[in-house]
Amino acid sequence: MLNILNKVFDPNKREIKRLEKVADQVEALADQISALSDDELRGKTEEFKVRYQNGETVDDLLVEAFAVVREGAKRALGMFPFRVQIMGGAALHDGNIAEMKTGEGKTLTSTLPVYLNALTGKGVHVVTVNEYLAHRDATEMGQLFEFLGLTVGLNLNSLSKEEKQAAYNADITYSTNNELGFDYLRDNMVLYKEQMVQRPLHFAVIDEVDSILIDEARTPLIISGSAQKSTQLYIQANAFVRTLQKDTHYTLDEKTKSVQLTEEGINRAEKAFNIDNLFELSNVSLNHHINQALKAHVTMHLDVDYVIQDGEIVIVDQFTGRLMKGRRYSEGLHQAIEAKEGLEIQNESMTLATITFQNYFRMYEKLSGMTGTAKTEEEEFRNIYNMNVIAIPTNKPIARVDEADLIYASMDGKFRAVVEDIAERYEKGQPVLVGTVAIETSEIISEYLHKKGIPHNVLNAKNHEREADIIANAGNQKAVTIATNMAGRGTDIKLGEGVKELGGLAVIGTERHESRRIDNQLRGRSGRQGDPGITQFYLSMEDELMRRFGSDNMKNMMARLGMDDTQPIQSRMVTRAVESAQKRVEGNNFDARKQLLQYDDVLRQQREVIYKQRFEVIENENLRDVVESMLTSSIQRNIAVFAPMGDEENWNLQGLIDYVHGNLLDEESISKADLEGKNEDEMFDIIFDKVKAVYDAREVELSSEQMREFEKVIVLRAVDSKWMDHIDAMDQLRQGIHLRAYGQIDPLREYQSEGFAMFEAMVASMEDEVAKYIMKAEIRNNLERQEVIKGQAVNPKSEEDGKVKKKPARKRDDTRRNAPCPCGSGKKYKNCHGNLV
Repeated sequence: MLNILNKVFDPNKREIKRLEKVADQVEALADQISALSDDELRGKTEEFKVRYQNGETVDDLLVEAFAVVREGAKRALGMFPFRVQIMGGAALHDGNIAEMKTGEGKTLTSTLPVYLNALTGKGVHVVTVNEYLAHRDATEMGQLFEFLGLTVGLNLNSLSKEEKQAAYNADITYSTNNELGFDYLRDNMVLYKEQMVQRPLHFAVIDEVDSILIDEARTPLIISGSAQKSTQLYIQANAFVRTLQKDTHYTLDEKTKSVQLTEEGINRAEKAFNIDNLFELSNVSLNHHINQALKAHVTMHLDVDYVIQDGEIVIVDQFTGRLMKGRRYSEGLHQAIEAKEGLEIQNESMTLATITFQNYFRMYEKLSGMTGTAKTEEEEFRNIYNMNVIAIPTNKPIARVDEADLIYASMDGKFRAVVEDIAERYEKGQPVLVGTVAIETSEIISEYLHKKGIPHNVLNAKNHEREADIIANAGNQKAVTIATNMAGRGTDIKLGEGVKELGGLAVIGTERHESRRIDNQLRGRSGRQGDPGITQFYLSMEDELMRRFGSDNMKNMMARLGMDDTQPIQSRMVTRAVESAQKRVEGNNFDARKQLLQYDDVLRQQREVIYKQRFEVIENENLRDVVESMLTSSIQRNIAVFAPMGDEENWNLQGLIDYVHGNLLDEESISKADLEGKNEDEMFDIIFDKVKAVYDAREVELSSEQMREFEKVIVLRAVDSKWMDHIDAMDQLRQGIHLRAYGQIDPLREYQSEGFAMFEAMVASMEDEVAKYIMKAEIRNNLERQEVIKGQAVNPKSEEDGKVKKKPARKRDDTRRNAPCPCGSGKKYKNCHGNLV
């Protein structure tokens, strides 16, 4: 009965049946297409393009196009896509995720929908997790696309602006997710349209889609400029925290990894820094620095969360085990870790542009992805990205054996058992891949194996240069490979000669990850394409996952039974309990990502408005209408402030005149008598007519071409400086908004409403600034557009490709942005001459 219900209601089975029909149609054309000559096959591409231009859709062309790619792959690559690969390709074309097991040929599968959608001429992006894979796939699959008459581009970090433009203008572009996101942000910071590199975002196929859209979803891409702040407080806070003792001066919650000062710790801080109350407003900064120093010492561990390379702190990605060079922890945590490790403390930075992968990839017209492990996160893919996960059957049945977990009382006992297991398999000649969660664990096991005299390779973030070479040989006889979660994502471990007879590749997991997907990825390294294989996870009661999620009962039971470290428990019940804990963690992580997206959506809506308007400014040849509209808004807003209708008693006409003279016109241009007794519209007409007359006179004095460029210079400067300040202000708001919950107020709703009010205030400030400088700034040699602050991508990125041509040298101005303006206006420099072009 249950099986019948599953067949009726299982959407995956229904979808597979539909995809099988597509595969039948494609396979039916095999003989017809194989009869074509190379030139005739290539000519099909042009034929499809013409048919598309004449009104046929890509769906109409799918069956024929897939059949052409299939035949092309056989001739150009010597590979002929299997039936399941055709099904996977059709799932991708529909904008879904094709879950295909390791070794099923995801890279070749992607060529089918990529070719089909490239026929539109709008560009297709194939997204990989690193540049090695982007280069490999562009080179290998590029042969097929070029054979069929399409162009292929490879977008690397090291390319110049012109090279990037060429890469994006190709029919198919291979790139990493980071580079795509940063190029988008940089395109929205350029000063000339010709400096933009990307085309409108059409269709993307994301390889290892779970890694990019789930694991890295909470990591924002940031382009930042340096904000000068003192580093002394980090050093003082670090020295103080070193004197604290756990439980006496601070407490640590293992589950949430949150650290709090105790009453005694607070008293100690007040004494150490000679203050009366650590929680006074004047001590907010000190309190923040102490908390970050505490976090750096107690929750951030060397060789687990970060490593030290060339005198710098480099973050380790907890999901992939890769080094994230160039990325920095925010809110001063990175500086606190630098102080802890005795390194030079870098300046904090000011965010100039930012976006999350969640919001970047949702801008594509159509999005699809491939991975071996996505079904566990199906709800998130459907809710956030509107993509269904289609589990594609394997080409051959899976022959791998997944053993039940072995649980030991202590970590040391577990490691000894792992090493014994490796030694036995090594003697037999069976290759072993050992998966670890942290760099530290991989080095502990390596030390054990050295003592046993077992030769092995270690693949972790410290040794990733040899990754491809190590993975290529990991399936040979007697090969022992220890790897963190990076374990060759995107590359297959192929079995060497005679290994099948020995039982295939043995995968040994030394710990369960908090995400089932990561465990499944490790399992999936073995048993590719119907090969034999075995997987075994070793756990201990001291593992982080077991410690955080209720292992006390099991630990007590082991103690009561008198079990020592040589007697593990092997139980499906325990395995289910672990998976239940993992599901809880995954649920928590999903909620966190969902909440982050809700907050980020506020900034996303604002960013889309600003970027759209900014692009119109750059593209538009004549901004006179835009500037006049801003002048109108600014004048009307100030009339409403100084002379509110219906409240004549509180009119301040002198204030209005001072505003006009200070921002728009010369002294004596308007008198009180001009405005007395007038209504709102009449006042506006009087002021605007005089402003317009001055505007017209300026245009006569200059050439029309100079005036148009001057308008662009002023508007771009105002938009960029105000937007960057606004991003910073929104960041500050976001950091403190959770405190509203204590007052029974929904923090998200407050963030939305306050963020909207701040955005409106920013737009008003932008309009006032444009009005002021368009009317008051002297036009001499200031017709060169200039970046407000030179940005730098916070990631392993350089900004070479974002550079504009050199501008004339200008006298350096050392006035601080928040200092009083030297002109004597009484305003801050950043709000006065600091923004003059």
